[in-house]
Amino acid sequence: MTTAKPTVRPTVPHFSSGPCAKRPGWSLSALTDAVLGRSHRSKIGKAKLKRAIDLTREVLEVPPDYRIGIVPASDTGAVEMAMWSLLGALPVTMLAWESFGEGWVSDVAKELKLKPLTVLKAAYGDIPDLAKVDPGCDLVFTWNGTTSGVRVPNCDWIAADRKGLTICDATSACFAQALEWTKLDVVTFSWQKVLGGEAAHGMLVLSPRAVERLESYTPPWPLPKIFRLTRSGKLNQGIFEGETINTPSMLCVEDYLDTLKWAKSIGGLKALIGRADANAAVLADWVKSTPWIEFLSRDPAIRSNTSVCLRIVDPSVAKLSAEAQRLSERVVAAMYARDRASQAMGMQLGTVGPGHAELTMTVRAEMLNGHAICHGGFIFTLADSAFAYACNSYNLATVASGCAIDFVAPAREGDVLTASAQERSVSGRTGVYDIEVRNQRGETIAYFRGKSYRVKGHLVDTPQE
Repeated sequence: MTTAKPTVRPTVPHFSSGPCAKRPGWSLSALTDAVLGRSHRSKIGKAKLKRAIDLTREVLEVPPDYRIGIVPASDTGAVEMAMWSLLGALPVTMLAWESFGEGWVSDVAKELKLKPLTVLKAAYGDIPDLAKVDPGCDLVFTWNGTTSGVRVPNCDWIAADRKGLTICDATSACFAQALEWTKLDVVTFSWQKVLGGEAAHGMLVLSPRAVERLESYTPPWPLPKIFRLTRSGKLNQGIFEGETINTPSMLCVEDYLDTLKWAKSIGGLKALIGRADANAAVLADWVKSTPWIEFLSRDPAIRSNTSVCLRIVDPSVAKLSAEAQRLSERVVAAMYARDRASQAMGMQLGTVGPGHAELTMTVRAEMLNGHAICHGGFIFTLADSAFAYACNSYNLATVASGCAIDFVAPAREGDVLTASAQERSVSGRTGVYDIEVRNQRGETIAYFRGKSYRVKGHLVDTPQE
């Protein structure tokens, strides 16, 4: 069989490394004024970087007393720089309803190992209960869930008289959604998710409160050079005047400048938000007129205008999902009936589904170690059993090829622990699963990651066999 080469091509085939569309009318000629063959520390190089900072402030309408800096390693670097430099002075609350937020939770829990740590979560397509955010804690959250199509509706839920700092990953929200700067102490974004820019560079915006924290608090852990925002206890002002910590790409800087100038020429932030809303409206009209598709987020108030996440609701597809659910329930029930180890420890099945399983276990007196807390081996076994049920839920015999656990809080006698296993990826015979163990108060006890390997065989017979 031969396939003809497509004759229809995109009207605008120019995309960034995001990938996001370049501005209308973009061409390579927009980069002819780039400072190439010269140091970024030269007078003209520093002027270009300072111009990028100034135009960012103008287009985003950032308050004059907020600092803006160009930092290494894209939005990821900017968020990590903020967390490693600012967190630890107060208890921390984190919001997670999609993969990027989950990543920040993992870093704070596993790498910084901060306590006390409160994690408020929601399923894909939904948002956590924002009323539960404690204004006495530092807060870390993504404004717009790139992988879930859900954004926070506004900043009304953030207290004006809060004690803690708010650290906001706004990489797919800036320039398309209205940010209330007075409620945000740290804002980060990257060029490749913004206006069709290019990779490697992150933007860090700091409020006066964030600067005060930087100059009055020293984290107990060492900071690598690319995270250091202070010198001798004072803010490194140069970072916010065009002196970058490491070497930037002046070609990418020129591209960013070109797009900022275009944004200003069409009417600035209001016009940019209008464009994003108009594009989202076109998609919403198509969804409304198409019976087999729906937005993942059912609530328009929290639905993103930049991140498109849809779900197929065609009855024939839904039937397949229902059949997969029934099969996973049969498989897990059959496994549990033969699982003497889990039964002996008093584990009980919770919700199960394709790639997902929950198990609960009450900590008994005989599970305590010499510190009068639950022995880590029992917590590991609970997580491992949930992992086993999740990765076998497709009726394909699967075993563990490796696993690791991080204990973040103790479990005590009488605590009811719940291990929630969730599939993260499956490729060929291998898979990756994350398991979080929580107590009855919702406090995280441990994080477990399991790697699976599929072997021959099935766990239950099916009508096709």
